[in-house]
Amino acid sequence: MRAKGISYDTGFVHNGAIGHEGFDSEVVERELRIIRDDLHCTAVRVMGGDPERIELAAAHAADLGLEVWFSPYPLELTEDETLALFADCAVRAERIRRRGAEVVFVTGAELSLMNKGYLPGDSTDERVALLRRPELVRERLGEIGARVNDFLGRAVALVREHFGGRVTYASVPLERVDWAPFDIMSVDLYRSAEIAGRFAEGVRGLVAQGKPVAITEFGAAGYRGAGDRGALGLEIVEYDDKTRAPVRLNGEYARDEAGQAAYVRELLEIFDAGGVDSAFVFTFALYDHPHRPDGDPRDDLDLASYGIVKVYEDRLGATYPGLPWEPKAAFAAVADHYRRH
Repeated sequence: MRAKGISYDTGFVHNGAIGHEGFDSEVVERELRIIRDDLHCTAVRVMGGDPERIELAAAHAADLGLEVWFSPYPLELTEDETLALFADCAVRAERIRRRGAEVVFVTGAELSLMNKGYLPGDSTDERVALLRRPELVRERLGEIGARVNDFLGRAVALVREHFGGRVTYASVPLERVDWAPFDIMSVDLYRSAEIAGRFAEGVRGLVAQGKPVAITEFGAAGYRGAGDRGALGLEIVEYDDKTRAPVRLNGEYARDEAGQAAYVRELLEIFDAGGVDSAFVFTFALYDHPHRPDGDPRDDLDLASYGIVKVYEDRLGATYPGLPWEPKAAFAAVADHYRRH
């Protein structure tokens, strides 16, 4: 692969509340340096809902020589609110690009699932739950695609008014995106048990369409059986209705860091073999899903985390003194693959 990447969460915004508490510039710079030096990444997808935070992390990444995928992530926003977010971020991304960095602008992600107006449902949970009923989604594919493409056409035109680099969109397959306005075809692509047998063939099919292909999200949560669920690994979490903050797990689950590592390693090998241009492991850390090893097993939110490090809320780690996390087995798997390829 040309760009060996991982995503970096700067804090998602939901109903005005922003995640990733304790977001700190010095910690961000140190973590991005670890991403470059120890994970052997050449690119980072900087995600979040706050333009200032995204720009801060993107600037650090650019200074470290990483390719930056500047990725505002609207959640439950109207189309006008989303366009305003994109315009603001496009100006910021261009500032970094003009300093000499390689910057790709990601014009949102999974719009049909994360925002109202494309699929039935008043919440992300309700819309994501529809993925378990493909017959209902299948009936609406044409309508969903038309709405998504209409909006993306306007969004890309607006972004290009302010940003001179390459532009993409982090899609899900059901959206049937028209890739003509974009420079890169990007897909959030998780292997679940239902599609495991045809997953590699599907990757080759994407690459055969001719444009560079980026896998903007892939990974697995850290409990036994999570890989079979693919993108639905977070379904075991109960969230606060208003803030979307994770509260607890809905049951007891067995930790399986080796399974998470194997899943990531296997998909990286498939993407390499299939001719994918860029891939971004989801994710470095989910600060809102801390590891709580000493209490009620349902409170150990890290089991549901796609992060390749486990985050503490009450202590520092030992591997990287001063940072509140420890690498998981998937950290070593990513580092080994990117180092060898």
